[in-house]
Amino acid sequence: MKLFRKIIFWCHLTAGVSAGVVILLMSVTGVLLTYERQIIRWADTRDYSVARPADGARRLPAETLLAKVRESRPDAAASTLTLYANPDEPASVGLPGGRTLFVDPYTGRVFGEGSTGVRAFFRGVTDWHRWLGAGGESRAAGRAVTGAANLLFLFIVVSGFYLWWPRELTRKHFRQVAWFRRGISGRARDFNWHNTVGFWMLVPLFVVVLSAVVISYTWASNLVYRVAGEAPPAQPQRGGPQGAGTQRPDAAPALEGLERLWERAERQEADWRSISMRVPDSAAAPVVFNIDRGDGGQPQKRGQLTLDRATAEVVRWEPYASYSAGRRMRSWLRFAHTGEVYGLAGQTLAGLASAGGALLVYTGLALAFRRLRGWRAKRSARVSEVHDV
Repeated sequence: MKLFRKIIFWCHLTAGVSAGVVILLMSVTGVLLTYERQIIRWADTRDYSVARPADGARRLPAETLLAKVRESRPDAAASTLTLYANPDEPASVGLPGGRTLFVDPYTGRVFGEGSTGVRAFFRGVTDWHRWLGAGGESRAAGRAVTGAANLLFLFIVVSGFYLWWPRELTRKHFRQVAWFRRGISGRARDFNWHNTVGFWMLVPLFVVVLSAVVISYTWASNLVYRVAGEAPPAQPQRGGPQGAGTQRPDAAPALEGLERLWERAERQEADWRSISMRVPDSAAAPVVFNIDRGDGGQPQKRGQLTLDRATAEVVRWEPYASYSAGRRMRSWLRFAHTGEVYGLAGQTLAGLASAGGALLVYTGLALAFRRLRGWRAKRSARVSEVHDV
């Protein structure tokens, strides 16, 4: 058992030293991305005030809103329209290239686009988090490095718990490795912090890192489906034809009758908080709505509704509960990585786990450096003894 523990220890140490810098970078950027969605929404809309004309006033019909956007920005082709249950929230109109216009839902006045500075900041942080800041064709190499670091980090988390486990399950021994101690410094402090943070952050950090591996590798994502007893879905082809709802700048979207469909979508889920519609480019094409009862990052509270354009009858309704077990697991893991699946509390816990990961790397590297320095000092002392003899 001692030999096995020693092997695990050296593998743990080697993995930490090898991937420590990359893991530290991903952990720090993970902390910065904790409340990305909320901060972007606040920055986008903080200067856009929606004033309802009167109590109980209804917003403009969907086709009217889109027509006014078209009049205001004739060079911009709307691909999506999103409305919110909160009457004071501006409507969002998605444009090609990830741009967003914000619109007064009662007057159709176009406020403008979102905060370019805040969005650029988070894009930069995301680039470092996923691809080590690489762009273009270099992203494949960056993704390979972060993927490998995630795999090593998963091993570090699991092996760290094994190494952490006290040899004697007494209250005294447990407190020594599971609680912060005062009045210590140097190696003892680093060791205490490393063990304590590792213990308290074990579960959230394991979920964050495991989901990162699933996101990083196709084989890991496919494994989720296979564990659920399902065949993995086919991978989407890149560079294919334009998807439904994507408008060319010179194409006139088919807007007639959209309000009737929107009203039907609102009745699908009485407690909806936001509804997003893909703008159809054909009067005959079905219209797709994404209905969200959560805060935007909770897949278990979302569903996709497809309505017949002519009759407003339901063609397909796909809530989270209708997904296969594999698809539910994969979707849960995607948003468990950011903690969003459990709302603001989950995001906070994921952010703390990322901060804990950064501290684990720092203390782990510090302990490794102290060990190396001690080994070199002993080696120098032995060499000196040989020379003296």
